[in-house]
Amino acid sequence: MTFLIHTYGCQMNVRDTEAVTALLVAAGHTPVALEAEADAIIVNSCSVRGKAEDKAIGKLRQLAAGKRKHPGRIVGAMGCMSQRLGPELFKLVPRLDFAAGTRSERHMPRLVAAAAAGAGRQLALGTVDDPEVPHLHQPGSMSAYVTVLLGCNRRCSYCIVPDVRGPEYSRPPSEILDEARALIAAGTSEITLLGQSVLNYGRTRDVWQGAPPSAGGYREPFPRLLEAVSALPGLRRLRFTSGHPSGCTEQLARAMRELPCVCAHLHLPVQSGSDRILGLMRRGYKAEDYVAAVARLRAAVPDCAITSDTIVGFPTETEADFEATRALMARVGFDNTFIFKYSPRPGTPAAEMADDVPAEVKEHRNRVLLEDQDRIGLALNEAWVGRVAEVLTEGPSLRNAARWAGRSSQNKIVIFAPRPGMAVNDLARVRVTRAKPQTLYGKLVEQGA
Repeated sequence: MTFLIHTYGCQMNVRDTEAVTALLVAAGHTPVALEAEADAIIVNSCSVRGKAEDKAIGKLRQLAAGKRKHPGRIVGAMGCMSQRLGPELFKLVPRLDFAAGTRSERHMPRLVAAAAAGAGRQLALGTVDDPEVPHLHQPGSMSAYVTVLLGCNRRCSYCIVPDVRGPEYSRPPSEILDEARALIAAGTSEITLLGQSVLNYGRTRDVWQGAPPSAGGYREPFPRLLEAVSALPGLRRLRFTSGHPSGCTEQLARAMRELPCVCAHLHLPVQSGSDRILGLMRRGYKAEDYVAAVARLRAAVPDCAITSDTIVGFPTETEADFEATRALMARVGFDNTFIFKYSPRPGTPAAEMADDVPAEVKEHRNRVLLEDQDRIGLALNEAWVGRVAEVLTEGPSLRNAARWAGRSSQNKIVIFAPRPGMAVNDLARVRVTRAKPQTLYGKLVEQGA
């Protein structure tokens, strides 16, 4: 059969889609890029916000209605929304063929085969504390995700992730290293280590028990993992996401400074600049703790780019709370911030609080933060004008095929004119000549210049 997977949500969902794609290919199925060519279409869903669920359900209903024109087509769902809704999803999308929750990816070939055989509705939720998930990849990608930490133990008051992805489980370092070696052997030069709160790696179980001491003297589990992965021959760049201020220790800062493969970028969600709101959110830190965490990283790596997530309109958020967030953003200077309007998630502690910030106020605050971020991002990027950035090339720019795009160590998009014979996965030195809030533009620097 031919199949297509639509993916919504975070990098964890992107990684799950890749693993399911590899499983289905191994079962004899063929991925396609167009819905018109697909015998089976799967929606990989997100539950972090109500809007994300609405979008996934809308897409599933559209695909189910399209069965009238495409008799025999299979429509399935997977991911966090499937895990949260379970059998309720079949009531919301009556013509849905199957649904698979998180940590149920290995069942996907069976579910597709059963649907093709006319077995009727199939549901596979599994247990969210099951660490047995597939870690397969599609070969040949220049950049790849490697999951190192499953689930989350933080229990932020607004977040559904611990319920749909289960408690934390740190994979053994040997498994991670074997997976990374295989990727590098297949042509991958950039790896991103994934975890919902990735700096918690190894905090709930002794993953390094019996291993030789760290060559660099790292005692904390995650810096030791960075050291081990960065030492693999052939790896050019190593990233990790997402962070938490509690994990931004001196050892992490030292690892980012000393290990040449580790990139100068961290996604470090802040969510609010108000201590009162942070307390209601159960984030586990105050604004000054966050600022201190960033300062530690930038003291070790002055060019370190910090990106973040911010929520506006959390229950009881006042204008003073909102201004505290604006002040923190200005003080830290985020290279980019993903800004979300709060929406209650069923079953979370925050959902029991009155959603009392009016929609128009949320919209206004969202717009103000976006404008603030554009000014901050532009100022930070303009500071790169005249400097040389090392860029890992990704190929022609989406908006102008005559130009190429790549990313710097700071994860900034860089647009430039390629030299003859340039290939994807090359490292290029680009002198920045112009900047926009989220993009740098420049010219290649000749070898040796």
